[in-house]
Amino acid sequence: MGSTGETGPGRPGDARDRDSEGRARNARPRDGLGRPLPYDADGVPRQPEGVVRTPEATVAEAQRLLDEGKPFHAHEVFEDAWKSGPDEERELWRGLAQLAVGLTHA
Repeated sequence: MGSTGETGPGRPGDARDRDSEGRARNARPRDGLGRPLPYDADGVPRQPEGVVRTPEATVAEAQRLLDEGKPFHAHEVFEDAWKSGPDEERELWRGLAQLAVGLTHA
């Protein structure tokens, strides 16, 4: 998929998936572990982005998702805390998000 305008199976004609603000977003469906699937495959629902939770609610939701075998989804919960939390907590949430996504790759 280079500059020649090639597209993969079921891929939309756009060169890159973008959100309404023009940021790159991967719109491919994902499996329960968060691995990308072909564009025309059925995936599991993704976590909503930008949800602000208390630290306790963040940990509880992420743990629930980890217990369900959805580490990528837990990563997204930690990412929300990383992006919305106070500066002094961001490295903690970022590290937890990276650990959770690492479980996806493991």
